[in-house]
Formats: sequence, structure tokens, C-alpha cells
Amino acid sequence: MEWLTAMKKSIDFMEAHLLDDISADDVAAEIFMSPFYFQRGFKILTELTPSEYIRNRRLYLAALDVLGGKEKVIDIALKYRYETPESFTRAFTRFHGVSPVQLKNSPEQLHVFLPLKITISITGGNKMEKLDFTVSPMFGFKVIGFERIFSMENSYDEIPKFWNELCEKYFSNVYSGKKDLNPQEQAIKDNCIGEYGVCIDDIGGGKFRYMVAGKYCGGKVPDGLKLFEFPDLEWAKFKCVGPMPKALQSVNTKIFKEWLPGNPDYEMAGGFNIEWYDCERGSMTDEDYRSAIWIPVKQK
Repeated sequence: MEWLTAMKKSIDFMEAHLLDDISADDVAAEIFMSPFYFQRGFKILTELTPSEYIRNRRLYLAALDVLGGKEKVIDIALKYRYETPESFTRAFTRFHGVSPVQLKNSPEQLHVFLPLKITISITGGNKMEKLDFTVSPMFGFKVIGFERIFSMENSYDEIPKFWNELCEKYFSNVYSGKKDLNPQEQAIKDNCIGEYGVCIDDIGGGKFRYMVAGKYCGGKVPDGLKLFEFPDLEWAKFKCVGPMPKALQSVNTKIFKEWLPGNPDYEMAGGFNIEWYDCERGSMTDEDYRSAIWIPVKQK
């Protein structure tokens, strides 16, 4: 399904099921897309996660019901999927700045949140040329690395902490020239762990696996490390130049806002992607630091 069409359909589906128990996984299934790519793309396009969008729409509609005065607060709470009036009132107050009772006396406090309209605006020519990418097939390969499960809701904040934790525990010893390496540190050195950041979408429930990894060169897998094997795939590789994480985030935004919408040749394939980091070239804060985003694709 074409990218913008899929995003518009996802909003239509959420709007039709605001009173139902739905998740981002349900929406992704409706548009035949990986939950990982759906949630990432939706966040980039709208600056909201799907769950935030659903929650905001429910709270706006709940406020209209409160102002209508025909239903009790407890009934409105249950209608919009809140288990208790207390949890509903807390969420309502955070969103509108006043409680349901207070809103009746101060209707001007209503926080309006209407259905989103997904559009793309093109300003100027040759916008696509700003993305430097190649598309090429690759045989399947294995990666080895440290894995942790993250939520789509907080992954942007938590994944950098994961990297910092590994750096303090293992990487600093490896790159300091320490000679007596433990098995995990030796694996980092032998397999260049840290070259890849791998997202694997095979869990569901708004969560995904993330690996700080390197290309597996064989040998024993030490405790605390895992393997993952990619099948034969065609990859779109987008080059990034500049300090991290700004350069990578900028390219990622362009992919979802400029490259995918209306792309006549390719669409996403597979529930994973790879961040590539140049382990041999300077500091990640350098202006000429090189990195890349790899996305599995298939021809339309």
C-alpha cells in the first residue's frame, strides 16, 4: 500500500474505533504494515505516537460529552476506555487543564483536538536529491550483539541510555587498549560490535527488540550476547554525514516525509532496519562523521 494512503487509512481506522479496545498493532495490521514502521512513520509525520493520537481524540470527545451534560462522568470514563473515574479525571485534567466538573463552569478551557489530515507539500524542485542513497541486494548475514526490548513510546530516550550503559561496562575497556579482555569484550573486538544498531519488529504489543551489534564472524557466543540472521534482501541504504544523533534523525525524517510518500519504485519489506555507524572514523560528534540507515525494500 502506498505510504500516504496507508497513513490516511490508519487515521480513518482509529477514528472509527475510538470507543473500542485497539492498539497500534491492530492499526498496523489493518494497513498491512509492520507495527515498527507504522509507529515510527506516524510519529515522524504527526509528532504523535498512535496511542497518543487515540488518547487525545478520546479526551476531546469526552470533553464534548461532559459539556453536553447528558451522561455521568463514570459513564463517560467507561465509554472512552478508562477503568476508573479517577484515572479518567487525571488524564482529562492533564489534557484540558481542568477537571470534568470544572470544565462545565469554564468551557473555554476545552482543548480542541480534531482528526488529523495527512498531506504532503512540495516546495521547490529536486528535493529528493538531498537524500544520498543506493538500493542493492545483499545475501543473508548474521549479526551478534547485546539485545534489549524497548517500547515505541520511549525508545528515542531509552536507546541512547542503552548505548551509554554498554560503553561504560564494555566498550571503554575494549578501546582503551586493555589486553586481558573478558569474553564479551573479546566478542566486541572480534565482531566489531557497535557498527550496527538493529531494530527487530517481531514482538508486538508496541515493543521491539534492539541490538547493539556487529557482523558475526563465527565462534562461541558469550553469555549476554545474541545472534540474529537476516535473510537475502534488497536494501535501501541512506547515507548520513554529520554529528550524531542529529544527522541520523534528519535523514530518517526525510525518508518518511520525502522518499516513501508516492515512491514509484519501492516500498518497505520486512520488520527491521539497521543503523550503520563508521567505527573507524573519528568521533560521533564530528561534522564529517559518517553513518547510514538501511531499510529492506521491495520493488512495486
